[in-house]
Amino acid sequence: MPLALGIDPGSKFTGYGLVAKEGSRLHFIAAGRIATKASAPLSERLNQVFTGLRQVISRYSPDMAVVEAIFFAKIVRSAVRLGHVRGVALLAAAEAGLPVSEYPPATIKMAVVGYGQADKDQVGLMVKKILGLDHDLTEDAADALAAAICHLNQTPALSRGRS
Repeated sequence: MPLALGIDPGSKFTGYGLVAKEGSRLHFIAAGRIATKASAPLSERLNQVFTGLRQVISRYSPDMAVVEAIFFAKIVRSAVRLGHVRGVALLAAAEAGLPVSEYPPATIKMAVVGYGQADKDQVGLMVKKILGLDHDLTEDAADALAAAICHLNQTPALSRGRS
């Protein structure tokens, strides 16, 4: 079963979600968030995200990583900070030798909800429905799972088995 690690980068919380695919069925493996100290310098926060992602990768041994692509932001400072966190996520995946795919938020929402402008609540509800979950997810974990679902469903060759 191919196992995808979805990553939703954020400077306060970076969500992660692991989804396996068996044939046409998707299976929830794990999800969570890496929280950073808001008062810490950016370099320390980036290190927390990097270390957290390395631990997730080490624990679950995913076959691939999926990262939400950058979108336009109104606040330049926030966009730059997000870019730093994305870079750390890409580095953690690359260090582990994982192939990385990136999708814009609208593509992920379209794949999961069927509407590219869906809000976070709609994404969370559909992720829970698709994966058959009965527990709540944080927004960032739901977004990370959505990224993994998007990739696994857009890549038919993955249904042939784990590489």
